[in-house]
Formats: sequence, C-alpha cells, structure tokens
Amino acid sequence: MANKHILPKNSLKKAEGASGPILNYDPVIVKKVQAQMLEEKQLSAVSEFFKVLGDETRMKIINALAHEELCVTDLAAALEMTQSAVSHQLKMLRMAHQVKARREGKSIYYSLDDQHVIDILDEALTHIRHKINEAD
Repeated sequence: MANKHILPKNSLKKAEGASGPILNYDPVIVKKVQAQMLEEKQLSAVSEFFKVLGDETRMKIINALAHEELCVTDLAAALEMTQSAVSHQLKMLRMAHQVKARREGKSIYYSLDDQHVIDILDEALTHIRHKINEAD
C-alpha cells in the first residue's frame, strides 16, 4: 500500500527506537498519533478486559449468561462442568466486572454486568463471521 503522505525529504526525521533506528518518520503525524493514543492506565485496563475474554471456558460462561441469568449449579450443568470450575471462572469474571451476582435466598444468580459486554461480543462475532465469509 502506497504511503498517502508524500513529504519533502527535509521534513522527515531520524530517531532511535527501542529496537534500533527509526528512519524517515514524519514528526507531525507521529505527534498527532501519540496525542490520540490511550493512556497507559487505559491500555492496561482494555488489555485485562480482553485477557479475561481470551479464555474459552469464560467465553462459554459469558455466552450462556447472555441468554439467561443462572445460578452456579444450572450453569455447571449447562456447560457440563464441575461447580468448582464454574465458580472459579465466575470469580475471575466478577473481578473483571464482566459478570455480576444477585442473591436470592440461599442461591446466587449470575448475569452479565451490563449491555456493553453483549455489545462487544456481538461486534466480535460480526467481525469473525465477516472474515469467515471472506475466506469462502
């Protein structure tokens, strides 16, 4: 893909990057991009959010909870997993604010924290389906 920014040679700079020299970069574009990038704290939070979603078991739990609020025993039965394994994953999902809990008598019911979790999953599925259709 051709560079859409054609600049005179004298407007390009040379610099040292973490892995060696960066040759002929455009300081105006670099400064603009750097100003628009997320702060480290935000990058870390987003990374953690997706790291939690990166586990197939947790994705199964989220997928089940996208359809119905469930207690641990129902969730374990639906996923054909032990209650202990489901509880462990639910703890991680709760700590990441992707799942919330509600007590009713002696039972605790779990649901997705908010609509944003569903929206993100819907976008991911749209992307995946698009890429699968592209490959066909």
